[in-house]
Amino acid sequence: MDTYQPRGMYFEDFKEGMRFVTAGRTVTEADVVRFAALSGDYNPLHTDAEYAKRTPFGARIAHGLLVTSMVTGLVDRTGMLEGTTLAFREINEWKFIRPVYLGDTIHAVLEVEQTRPLRRLGGGAVTIRVEVRNQKDETVMKGRWTVLMLSREAGATA
Repeated sequence: MDTYQPRGMYFEDFKEGMRFVTAGRTVTEADVVRFAALSGDYNPLHTDAEYAKRTPFGARIAHGLLVTSMVTGLVDRTGMLEGTTLAFREINEWKFIRPVYLGDTIHAVLEVEQTRPLRRLGGGAVTIRVEVRNQKDETVMKGRWTVLMLSREAGATA
């Protein structure tokens, strides 16, 4: 019988100092419209071009949580968490540093900061420093994520 073989990394595979870079993704009008509908956040800074022109930003900007969500998708596309993640546990010290405009292309640079075994969960906690950058390589967001990852042994029995 064929069985699914996750391509994600196991807890033991993560080493402090490891770095990863995601692919890029351009923030579109459709992204902002769909996120406003999904979240109910119709703040004119995101949805009203005339209003946004009169703000210090000079144009509409993407919702901060939209961009944060897009980054989780970019990290997922790397495959590093596929089939081996128990839970997305924490987001800490998350800062919105620069606006992300419609048409900006973002990517993330990740660095493993800490690993901590949690044997009762069959894996461990991996804390990753996340820096989100735009097409000009300017940091637009940054912070730390902690994910709970399966150990190789626990994954073999799952």
